[in-house]
Amino acid sequence: MSDNAIEVRRLRKSYGGTERLHGVSFSVDHGEIFGFLGTNGAGKTTTIEILEGYRARDGGEVSVLGADPAHAGRDWRNRIGLVLQESELNPVYTVRETVAMFARYFRQPTDLDATIASAGLADKAGERVGRLSGGEKRRVDVAIGLVGDPEVLFLDEPTTGLDPAARRGMWALIEGLRQAGKTVFLTTHYMEEAQRLADRIVILQAGVVAAQGTAEQLSRALGHGTRIGFLAPPRISPAQVSAAVGAPVEQEGRRLGFRSDQAQRDLTALLGWAAEHGVELTDIRVSPPTLDDVFVQLAAAAGGAQDDGS
Repeated sequence: MSDNAIEVRRLRKSYGGTERLHGVSFSVDHGEIFGFLGTNGAGKTTTIEILEGYRARDGGEVSVLGADPAHAGRDWRNRIGLVLQESELNPVYTVRETVAMFARYFRQPTDLDATIASAGLADKAGERVGRLSGGEKRRVDVAIGLVGDPEVLFLDEPTTGLDPAARRGMWALIEGLRQAGKTVFLTTHYMEEAQRLADRIVILQAGVVAAQGTAEQLSRALGHGTRIGFLAPPRISPAQVSAAVGAPVEQEGRRLGFRSDQAQRDLTALLGWAAEHGVELTDIRVSPPTLDDVFVQLAAAAGGAQDDGS
């Protein structure tokens, strides 16, 4: 189909006579971290399982590393790695024993100790899995996904349930995969995670691609501009500020804020108005649009997708 690591064209899938994927199309370049986002029921899991060769499609074309996953054999499976959203590892085995067990499924596995070290577990290789923290167990999952030296790694919600420190550690690990030339297909519910890690992003809504591009492109296109917020004296009303900046102003307690497509101009107008009227503004924050803004807007526009378990 193409020279891309992954190519999806007009993908369709139905359950019980109801179509859940309505002609989904996207591509993933070699060596990039690709973010695949969507609400529960949007069709993410169904799409991923089709890409991994575990679920049949009803229409469209799919290519992963130049092969159709529906008909690919063992040679193809040796070229992909999987990190599932949930796994049940034997708590009695050590980290090294666990990774070694999965390494036997591959014809040319990587060096065990090097793989364990790359996952940040060099000092835990002899520790039983049952004694590891949640973040360390998730790193074992990643080591298992990498032990076959895959060209494409599917990472399904890799940081769910992790504390902030463990999550940031996982981010560093994933960024290292990009540097190693791996193609990473990342699904996540954390917008900050996608914004930091993904080179490009697709957002799925109710079985269709609602938006795609870089995080910056999506934020600028759908995020309604930069947000300017501040604390104002109680005597100041949103209407007064709105007249000064020419934009609708929202209020939460003493905090006022508005969206701006020309932040420098509108911030200058705001400060000029405040100086002219002797108004002291404090805790002024200028925040660029985020993926959270994009996601909320798309979900609202779609009216919320029904959870089909996919």
